[in-house]
Amino acid sequence: MSDLVLVKNNVVNIGAKMATITKKVLVICGTGVATSTVVAMKIKSFCESRNIAVAVTQGKVMDIVRGIEGYDLIVATTPIPSKVTIPVIPGLPFLTGIGVDATLEKIAQALS
Repeated sequence: MSDLVLVKNNVVNIGAKMATITKKVLVICGTGVATSTVVAMKIKSFCESRNIAVAVTQGKVMDIVRGIEGYDLIVATTPIPSKVTIPVIPGLPFLTGIGVDATLEKIAQALS
């Protein structure tokens, strides 16, 4: 007989054992340095405030061209190749300051 698995708020309850599911987010900018650092920090802080377990990695578009896997979400401040099958949320609001709250809500929804 297998244990009952319940998932709620990123917590898995397998019988009497509980574990947090960590979502993986890839933040992409042109060079994978400055811009992605700013965006990654904002995403980490937001997710902490919402109790969303998240691992945020920074990268550049060339990382995607070489192939990526294992991510739940990409937040990109630059155009992403159309062949990418991972959900992508535009990260430009983090740079302009316009629509940041709405973008963070989209990220929360995508990770829930």
